[in-house]
Order: sequence, then structure tokens, then C-alpha cells
Amino acid sequence: MSIVQRFSKFFFYLALFPAVIALCAWQGWTWWSWATAPPVPKPSSTEAPDAEKTVQIQIPSGSTSKEIGSYLESAGLIRSSNAWDLWARWLNTQNKGVFKAGTYQLSPSQSLAEIAEQISQGSVLQVSFTIPEGRSLKQMAAYFESQGFFTAQEFIAATKKIPRDRFPWLPTGLPHLEGFLYPDTYQIASGGITPQAVINSMIKRFEEVALPIYQQNPQQTKLNLLQWVTLASIVEKEAVIPAERPRIAGVFTQRLQKGMKLEADPTVEYGLNIQQTADQPLTFKQVKTPSPYNTYLNRGLPPTPIASPGKASLQATLTPEKTDYLFFVARYDGTHVFSRTLAEHEAAVAAIRKQRVQQNQGTTAQPN
Repeated sequence: MSIVQRFSKFFFYLALFPAVIALCAWQGWTWWSWATAPPVPKPSSTEAPDAEKTVQIQIPSGSTSKEIGSYLESAGLIRSSNAWDLWARWLNTQNKGVFKAGTYQLSPSQSLAEIAEQISQGSVLQVSFTIPEGRSLKQMAAYFESQGFFTAQEFIAATKKIPRDRFPWLPTGLPHLEGFLYPDTYQIASGGITPQAVINSMIKRFEEVALPIYQQNPQQTKLNLLQWVTLASIVEKEAVIPAERPRIAGVFTQRLQKGMKLEADPTVEYGLNIQQTADQPLTFKQVKTPSPYNTYLNRGLPPTPIASPGKASLQATLTPEKTDYLFFVARYDGTHVFSRTLAEHEAAVAAIRKQRVQQNQGTTAQPN
């Protein structure tokens, strides 16, 4: 091929290149326009077009943008979850990609951009929130503040107002509502997110779920309502493996009946507002620090619950396992070693500590 022919061919492809780019751009724009446009309504002879309808869709707390796209596509609100994912990534680059949980009223006639704007703004019918078992009032307060509902201080202040006018079964003399805000998933109207509204919903759920367990079986325990919830909260904090809850409840019940101190670590942690870990367990000084909640120093139950117990811990405390175990110590896998005598217990504690030291040495050992 001559030089002239080569140059001619080069200039031919060079002239063709913009056309190819334009075609690709047009194809991409066509796909994007199709993907982000509202789904085409399908009118029938008996029903109004789908575009005139609205759809209620719930975005669970913690959903990723990809999961939200799948929800929207399945509900027929957008054409493509892939287009949603691309849009969500663009929103993130603009510092707007924070999609909020809740129940939304959306329409197939809305564009993808309009739906994204509504969910990122949190324009919901209802707000959803979840409180897991074993959370304390302070942990709840921090969670609500992180969700942008209200400040932690506002929530804590509201928990000190005991609504016995609405819930006369609440024990008298409560300093706060620790233990009586039932752990569950809730939905509250978006226009009524106040500390008192949240608290009322949670006490109402306690009244519906937890209170009947106690009221229907009063002969099964010698504990009054406050004592029952308090002991259940300790069981909740101690038990990791569900199968161990009745046995842990049985150990504490035995110790109470024998007049022994409960010696429960979570009560010390609650009183000092700390949380021990496997690598930083409670110190001797902390265990000996006076507090109304320190069950190493005080006999009987602490003055209030230390967390919100779930149904399983409440039930286990009402019907504890009949056992002659009086001690238990946590392994580092969530299970416990149960003992009948102090000597057995001290041997178990020493063995577990030795195992932990060996594990740490193995982890930190460096190859030669």
C-alpha cells in the first residue's frame, strides 16, 4: 500500500471517529433516558393507569443503595436498579447520597431523580427504627441522636418523666424508664418524631408483649414487676447463647434464694458507665467501687433494670432452669462454664485466663 493510500485510509478513519463517538453517546443517552424515565403506564378498561396510583414502600434501616434499587425495581417504581445504582453513586460524589429508612409514598409517574430526592430527603410517611435487646437508655439516646431524631439529652430527660397516668401498671418510685422501653422495630409517623412519642410507643409495646407474660403467671415467681424486669435485664446482658438463658436465670435465682450476692459484671459496668472487653476486663478497683448497682458489694437486685430485656430473657427469668449451679464464667466464644462450688469456679476462671494469655501470645508472636 502506498503512502498516499495509507494517509487516505488514516484520514478516513479519523473522520469516522467522531461519528462513532456520537453514536455511542446517543446509544448511552437513549439507554439512560429509558432507564431513568418513569415506567410506562398500562391502562386497562376497568382501572386507572398505573401512573395515577401510588405505592407504599418500606426502606429498612441499614439498607444499601443497591438493595434500595432492587426494592424500587421490584415495586415497578423504576425501570432499572443498575441505573439507580449509578445515580446513587453520583449523589455520593455530591455529598447527597444518604438514603433514609422509613415508609415512603411513591408513584410510578415519578422519575428516578425525583424518587432519589424524596428518599435522600427522608420525606416519609413513617420513620422506622430498631432497638435491639440489651440496650440501655444511654445507648438508645446515642442511637436516636445519630439518626437525627432528637438530641440524646432530650431523650434522657424525657425518660425521667414516668407516664403513670397512661400506664398505671408502671412501678411507683421509678427514677427513669430503664428496662420498660421494649426492644423491637417501630414505625412512627414522620410528623410526630418526639422523645415522648417514641417512649410512649415503646412502653405500649412492653404493655402488649412483656406485661402479659408476668400477669398471666404471677404464681411462677416471688418477684414483683420491677424485680422481674431488673433480673431479666441482667440475664439479657449476661447471656450470649440463647440456650444458656434459662440456666443463667437459674443461677441468679439460686443465689438470690440463698442470700448470696449476684456478683454480675454488667451491674458494675452499668453503675460506672463503662464496658469491659476480653482484653480489658473489669479491674479489682472497679469491682470494689461503691455503687447502688454494684452486685459484688450489695446483696439482692440493683435498684432498677440495667437494660431493656427481650421476651426470651423475660420468659427465662420467670421460668428459670432448676439447677444447683451457683457460679458461671464466660469463655471467649460466648458460652459459659458453670460450677457448683467456689473451688470449681475459681479453677474454671484460672483455666480460661490461661487460655486467653496463650491465645494472645500466639497472636503476637513474630516469626524468626
